[in-house]
Amino acid sequence: MLKTMSNEKHHIVPFRIYVWVLLALLLLTSSSIAITHIELREYTVAGALLFAVIKTFLVMYYFMHLKFDKPYIRLMVGAVFALFLIVIIITFLDYLYR
Repeated sequence: MLKTMSNEKHHIVPFRIYVWVLLALLLLTSSSIAITHIELREYTVAGALLFAVIKTFLVMYYFMHLKFDKPYIRLMVGAVFALFLIVIIITFLDYLYR
């Protein structure tokens, strides 16, 4: 039998969780801007990318409700990010060894 949208559980997330996630995103955004003013040489981009990854995780986990999805959907999202990471690493390696 097919499941319809009306049979699925609805998850109610408290408003304070969204406020905390918003504050974390604002803090991470300001930190990623501030890191460009610190002299870290080649680690500046790595730091900004780390902040971006954390922000992406927060948005997907809370705002896109990945927290409440089935495990196979999380696995598919993880596989897409792993493939993306592999492509980025190959691109950086190509740039490094040219």
